[in-house]
Amino acid sequence: MEKYLTLLSNTTLFTGIAKEDISSMLTCLSAHMATYKKGEFILHTGNTIHEVGMVLSGSALIIKEDFWGNRSILSEVSSGFLFAETYACIGTVPLEVSVVASSDCEILFLDFHKILTTCSSTCQFHTKLIHNLLATLAQKNLTLTRKLEHMSQKTTRDKLLSYLSGESLKAKSPSFSIPFNRQQLADYLSVDRSAMSNELGKLKKEGILTYDKNTFILKENFHE
Repeated sequence: MEKYLTLLSNTTLFTGIAKEDISSMLTCLSAHMATYKKGEFILHTGNTIHEVGMVLSGSALIIKEDFWGNRSILSEVSSGFLFAETYACIGTVPLEVSVVASSDCEILFLDFHKILTTCSSTCQFHTKLIHNLLATLAQKNLTLTRKLEHMSQKTTRDKLLSYLSGESLKAKSPSFSIPFNRQQLADYLSVDRSAMSNELGKLKKEGILTYDKNTFILKENFHE
């Protein structure tokens, strides 16, 4: 765990808390680590949980599958970010999503209710931790709002342009990389992969963008 203290000190959850204080806080929060291989499920739909997860290395996908096994990607979770905090907070509602490793990864689990409850040693940083958690939840809400904005577009082309424009603005550059491969991007936008690939080809041919695998460059002189 010691090798991840610098990473933890730079996360939203532990921002403003010194590394040596984080180390002692982890014991109060019943922290423990687990490793997962690419494609392995970290949490399954139907689980009832009381712990929140944080990706320490690698990445994971939050997915939802219907009765027939069709998969939709809700979000990607990279190093330093939390997942499953809503269900851990409620504690009694089974997961309606699954979390799967999109690469080999290490996950830190924290007891959610111990985050919300000041420990017996009256840790002076606990209030800061709760404040940081609220900031994390607010950021998650903003991320969901952005996804809904992309999903509200009527056509595959418009969904693509909305998403890619948002990623460009987030990167503050017309050149950026996205965390999804083609199938994952299609799942995230809830569109057919073939139709999406065709649209990407058309956008490239029209000079609206160029791409190489998951790296894109938007052309600044284009206006719809």
